[in-house]
Amino acid sequence: MEYKAKTLAELEKNSARAPSIKTIIGIDGFVDKIVHPVHKRSGPGDHFQRIPTISDFGSRISSAAGKSANIELAPVVEKLGGNGPIMANAQCAHGLQVRYLGALGEEAIHPVFSEFAQKTQAISIADPGISHAAEFKDGKIIFGSMASLENITYPHIIEQVGEAELVAQFSEADLIAMVNWTMVPYLTDVFRDFVEKLLPQLPENPDRTFFFDLADPEKRSDEDLREVLELFKSFEPFGKVILGLNYREAEQVEKLLGQELLEKSPENLQTMAARIREALAVDTVVVHPVDCAACATTEGTAYVSGPLCEDPKITTGAGDHFNSGFVTGRLIGLSPEAALTLAVATSGHYVRTGDSPTLDDLAKFIASWD
Repeated sequence: MEYKAKTLAELEKNSARAPSIKTIIGIDGFVDKIVHPVHKRSGPGDHFQRIPTISDFGSRISSAAGKSANIELAPVVEKLGGNGPIMANAQCAHGLQVRYLGALGEEAIHPVFSEFAQKTQAISIADPGISHAAEFKDGKIIFGSMASLENITYPHIIEQVGEAELVAQFSEADLIAMVNWTMVPYLTDVFRDFVEKLLPQLPENPDRTFFFDLADPEKRSDEDLREVLELFKSFEPFGKVILGLNYREAEQVEKLLGQELLEKSPENLQTMAARIREALAVDTVVVHPVDCAACATTEGTAYVSGPLCEDPKITTGAGDHFNSGFVTGRLIGLSPEAALTLAVATSGHYVRTGDSPTLDDLAKFIASWD
C-alpha cells in the first residue's frame, strides 16, 4: 500500500506542528450509557450472549408486534459522549491545544465530564443530553434524550460566555469545529448568527478551518437540511470549510441535491465527494463508509481503503475519531490522501482498543496493518 508509506513519511515530517495548533470544538454534550442488548443470559453479570447484529435486533423487535417483548440492555460503561466531546478528546490525544464549548452542565459540570472539562478549559453552556447506545458488531443504534440541547442558542451562548470572550477564543483558533447539527435544534440559527455577528469581528486568517458534521440528519426535514447546507458556504470568506459525511449521510445529501445515487466504489465515492463539494461551494468534502474513505478538495480527489475491524471493542465515537484524524492531518500539513489515511487509522485504532490514539500510536498502527 503505497499510500501508507507516503502517510508515514508525511507524518514524520509534520507531526511536530501539532502542539502549536489551537482548536475550539463544540457544541453538544451527552452522557453516553453504552449497552449490549441481551440475546440469551446464562448467569449474572457478564454471563450472556449479546444480540450480534442490528438486523437480529430488528427481527427480535418485529417478532413482538401485536404481542410484547422485554429486551435487557446490559450496561457496558457510562462515559462522556456527544460528537463534540469525543472529537475533542481525540484531538487532545493528537497533541493539539483544545478548548471545548458545549453542553457539559448548566449549574455544574456533570461528573463524567470533570476530567475532560479541566483538560480542555471547557466553557459549558447547557446541560448534556442522555443517550443509550446499543452496540452491535455491524453498527449501533442510539436512543437519545436531548431536551436540554434546546437551550443552545446564540443569545444563550453570549449570556453564558460573553461576546468579547467568544470573539477572543474564536480569534485564536486555527480550527473551529461545530458538530452534531442534527441533535441541536437551533444550531442553524447559531451558525447564521456566527456568520452575521461573530465572524466579522475576527482578524483575517485565510488558514482558519471550519469543520462541520451533520450527525445522521435522517430525522430532520429536507428543508432544514437544505438550509444548513446552503449556509456552510457563508463561512468560506472567513476560512476553509470542511464538511464530513459518513456514507449514509452522503447519500442523503446527494438525493437532496438531485443527484443519481451511485454504487459504492473507489471512483464513485470520489465522484460523490466532488459533486457535493461543487454543489455546496466549500473547500473540502469527506465521505467515509466503514471500510474506506474519499475526499474532494481544491487539490482534486483522493481515496484510501481502511483497516476494517470485524469484531470491534467499541463503535460509538468511531466517526468522531475519523473526523479528528482527517482534520488534524490537514491542520499539520498532510496531503488529502495522507489525511484520509490518518483518519481511517485513528478510527481503526479506536474501535480496536477503546482508546484515543496519539500520533505516535498512529504511526505504529499504520505501519502494522495489512
